[in-house]
Amino acid sequence: MSKYDVAVIGSGPGGYVAAIRCAQLGMKTAIIEKYNTLGGTCLNVGCIPSKALLDSSHHYEDAIKHFEEHGIELPGKVKLNFKKMIERKASVVEQTTKGINFLMDKNSIDVITGVGSFKDETHIVVSTEGEDDKTIEAKNIIIATGSKPATLPFIELDKERIITSTEALSLKEIPKHMIVIGGGVIGLELGQVYRRLGAEVTVIEYMDRIIPTMDAAQSKELMKVMKKQGVKFNLSHKVSKVERKKNEVTITATDKKDKEVTFTGDYCLVSVGRRPFTDGLKAENAGVKVNERGQIEVNEHLQTNVKNIYAIGDVVRGAMLAHKAEEEGVFVAETLADQKPHINYNLIPGVVYTWPEVASVGKTEEQLKEDNVEYKSGQFPMRALGRSRASGDTDGFIKILSDKETDEVLGVHMVGARAADLIAEAVAAMEFRASAEDIARMSHAHPTYAEAVKEAALAATDNRALHM
Repeated sequence: MSKYDVAVIGSGPGGYVAAIRCAQLGMKTAIIEKYNTLGGTCLNVGCIPSKALLDSSHHYEDAIKHFEEHGIELPGKVKLNFKKMIERKASVVEQTTKGINFLMDKNSIDVITGVGSFKDETHIVVSTEGEDDKTIEAKNIIIATGSKPATLPFIELDKERIITSTEALSLKEIPKHMIVIGGGVIGLELGQVYRRLGAEVTVIEYMDRIIPTMDAAQSKELMKVMKKQGVKFNLSHKVSKVERKKNEVTITATDKKDKEVTFTGDYCLVSVGRRPFTDGLKAENAGVKVNERGQIEVNEHLQTNVKNIYAIGDVVRGAMLAHKAEEEGVFVAETLADQKPHINYNLIPGVVYTWPEVASVGKTEEQLKEDNVEYKSGQFPMRALGRSRASGDTDGFIKILSDKETDEVLGVHMVGARAADLIAEAVAAMEFRASAEDIARMSHAHPTYAEAVKEAALAATDNRALHM
């Protein structure tokens, strides 16, 4: 029987990063993955393939809508080769997952393919179809089994016309009318992909705004822009039925006036969040507690009720984000090495990779009001930047919220070109407890999108924005 200092179950961003850090710290490490490729949901059917399609569809939209204004004239009509676009996405995924294999070899981490389940608190049984089960022993075990798309109890996913994000990444055709149930990150990103490619897209959202966990101003701005792009929104709608007849899908919902309405399309993307994935883990054999939501219960050290077993990522509490899982993977590895790591969950940014992008860190205005925190707000529109006008990306804004008394930055919320990258400045500033004035006094290169961060900080500092 093979023996290890650490065994990691699951090879997503949390799992493989945890394994790498454990190996760097001198621990003999194994990683167990049921699929033939490493990288989990993020690399295979999540973050990476969706961004590949977002970028490809963005190029296509630019070619048919914006090239001419830049003085670029093509000899003939722009044609879409959807099959090639999907093939490119698959190639990006393949390259990325192979990169994880390289990192496992580089760090001398044993990769064991099969379904890992607990025999007891120190033994894991690995089952592979067509082969005998094998058992390994590990002094410490990290559960990193991630999440799966959630659904509603009355929806039967046929994975052909009534689909999740997984199937939406590998369609054989462009939908005529895609109905998206759920106005969160995944639904909006994939909805925008297919809208760019020519599909009619209708979003049905239960809440009274899209991206409801982010700042309300971001929700309003993104919906305004996406409406301009042709996406239709139906907010405060409660879906009650989804039916398929041949190639037609009908969704029945109740609007805010309690009136029953129906929507008909050829594809329905069910995008109502994700659920922790512990199927087949047999956590009970090790005595590990799982709560009613399917999450592994952990303490502040990400340790389960069984002292040598830890859990990270989507399978525990908190936002289901790849970078949150990575931070937790490093945290557990360094804890096992008797170091003193820390994670500030308030400073883990959230991003929506539509165009314009949406990014947030810290407290929203709604949260500050709810907590009775007195604050200042400074906002700067992207259209006021020379860089935005040069590129034609004038939608959006940057908003900085700071403490009214101390001026410490409490939250930064962005909608605009490259917001996903710009948010890192806000995270760094807040990690060192910068004030809005600190950011306002930093030199920002001109012309850049980042100048909007400085201008928003100036606006939060006695309304001193220079270009507005």
